[in-house]
Amino acid sequence: MIDAAVIGLGRWGKNIVESVQGKSKRLRIIRGVSKEPELVRDFAAAKGFQLSTDFDEAVADPRVKAVFLATPHSLHVQQISAVAALGKPVWSEKPLALTRKEAERAVAATIKAKVPFGLGNNKRCFSSMRELKRVVDGGKLGDILHIEGNFSNEHSTRVTGGWRDDPRESPGGGMTGAGLHLIDAFVNLAGPIAKVDARVFSRKPPPDPRDVAAALIEFKSGATGVMATVRAAPMFWRIHVFGTKGSAEAREESMLTLAKIGEEPKTMTFPQVDSLGTLIESFAEAIETGKPFAVSTADMLDVVSAFEALIRSINERRPVAVEQ
Repeated sequence: MIDAAVIGLGRWGKNIVESVQGKSKRLRIIRGVSKEPELVRDFAAAKGFQLSTDFDEAVADPRVKAVFLATPHSLHVQQISAVAALGKPVWSEKPLALTRKEAERAVAATIKAKVPFGLGNNKRCFSSMRELKRVVDGGKLGDILHIEGNFSNEHSTRVTGGWRDDPRESPGGGMTGAGLHLIDAFVNLAGPIAKVDARVFSRKPPPDPRDVAAALIEFKSGATGVMATVRAAPMFWRIHVFGTKGSAEAREESMLTLAKIGEEPKTMTFPQVDSLGTLIESFAEAIETGKPFAVSTADMLDVVSAFEALIRSINERRPVAVEQ
């Protein structure tokens, strides 16, 4: 059993604990760190882990064999480097960093320390998305021509105050929270992104979440894409891939419609899974066996590069080339 610590016990840090504690056969949480321990003391007691406020002391605890970071984005690189320097596997929530240069520093620290590194792009593990990946990689759609994606997330209307409302930590409206999952899906399915043209349209001044982030995408392969996120809309997930032989649409967590040229569309429903728990198990397996984590570091860096270009495009209101 791998004993781990979770740094940051906000909504998503708690989700990590919920996906692991008493469910994983490989991992258990024994330490938690929060800057506001009075808000999570009952949660820590119920889940059976020690609570403190000191990052350095918790990650240096010899009992802790792996560390999960659910902290503000600007802290990730420093904290990843600190954990890796102790020779411990580290998981970071997304975004890994807000610039490719910083992301490269974090990845380099884990490579130098020869420790497994995980990143929380859990939407890859939706059963619909895993099937879409198999369809694309299996060549059923032919050459990929175009991708459309929308992830709208009503949770944004419930998260107020703190770093999530700070444009320095969460720039680009919904692009940081929800849009990053779309970028990851696009990179996973069609490869590196070459150019972006993005905008944010706000109905009210920030931090009010009534905004729309939208982008036109050009892939290095020559394919194109369109993505959007509406932060105040009901939860909605859709990734639609178009190719020379047909199209396939992943809708929500478990539904996929395959439409091949000359055939009637076929809609399939797959068992719903704990996508976060599935990805965490991949991290645990990487620690135990050395098997590569489900998300490659190349993909991690390509996603950050595209994200950085998207934020620049939003700010400058023009197309921006993506650093490779």
